[in-house]
Amino acid sequence: MYNFSYYNPTRIVFGQGRIAEISQHIPANARVLITYGGKSAEKYGTLAEVRQALGERYVVEFGGIEANPHYETLMKATQLAKENHVDYLLAVGGGSVVDGTKFIAAAYYHENVWDHWVNKTPITQALPMGCVMTLPATGSEMNATSVVSHIASGAKVGFNHPLLFPQFAVLDPEKSYTLPARQVANGVVDAFVHVIEQYLTFPVYGKVQDRFAEGLLLTLLEEGPKALTQPENYDVRATLTWCATLALNGLIGAGVPQDWATHRIGHQLTSLYGLDHAQTLAVLLPSLLYVQRNNKHEKLLQYATRIWQITEGDDETRISQAIAKTRDFFEHMGIKTRMRDYGLPPDAVEAIIHNLKVFNLLPQGERQDIDEVMAREILTLSY
Repeated sequence: MYNFSYYNPTRIVFGQGRIAEISQHIPANARVLITYGGKSAEKYGTLAEVRQALGERYVVEFGGIEANPHYETLMKATQLAKENHVDYLLAVGGGSVVDGTKFIAAAYYHENVWDHWVNKTPITQALPMGCVMTLPATGSEMNATSVVSHIASGAKVGFNHPLLFPQFAVLDPEKSYTLPARQVANGVVDAFVHVIEQYLTFPVYGKVQDRFAEGLLLTLLEEGPKALTQPENYDVRATLTWCATLALNGLIGAGVPQDWATHRIGHQLTSLYGLDHAQTLAVLLPSLLYVQRNNKHEKLLQYATRIWQITEGDDETRISQAIAKTRDFFEHMGIKTRMRDYGLPPDAVEAIIHNLKVFNLLPQGERQDIDEVMAREILTLSY
């Protein structure tokens, strides 16, 4: 196991009816900007609960943050925050709203904030923030990462800094009951691949991390399909909500190598063609595992045995079966796993390679060995 430092200051407020408690975690004299996405937060009463919980505090609101939050939109929210001398941010929605709100928190104090995202230069200050989650998926509610799209340049870029940890996150599983099946499925697949990116690398005797990761994977396999057929099963939704948070709060990745190539290549499918984030992961992961099967050999065999109970046949057969079962799971959740399934043109492969080169995103992988040649092979197999 590698040396590591682990720090996570986010307070989790989990369970039914907990929105009423947010007043305990926000200063009484705070000037609050509520951020949210579409109309569902208003339609289903979540915003009304939040407003009531905030009481007499000064509150302004900004809606319309996209599923992949746009720099241009977030800068408008930042301007609103400055005009109203806001000193606290409250995100209400899914991971994209939280990611976008983290960006606003940094943009409030940094004139050229996009440069920090692109160049990975540290920020010096950020507004404090909390969040009320309505979609279990990204884990953004308990980490310091924000992924934002810059439409003008075609970039989708992630940034991480300790100042971007939410101070608290309300996780009420009932808030996910009204989600469309597509968003539920996306959330399950997103969480699943978050775990895979930290688990399916190479062994460093991180036995605790491996067992945690395997527990999350098995739980997602068991509960994910139930969430589609039993949309108001509280136990199922509670389990998935907590799984999504634990998948990316830094715990299972502490002290072990991490990959993230599937995510970073996948961001280009979103920025160029508008695919849902989870759709890009489902498209790319099986092909990436196939191409990287030698480098990931030991962990793929462990994955085959412990997750899929594949114990017969030679090593290559077992690995191939595990990859095939992974693809089958995504398809069973209703998410297609080929670029052609989404109507992408045959020249998509080269367009994605172009983006990877322009934005300096190669090489990738836990060994930094996914170069242009290997990336093209992964994308070609994904078509």
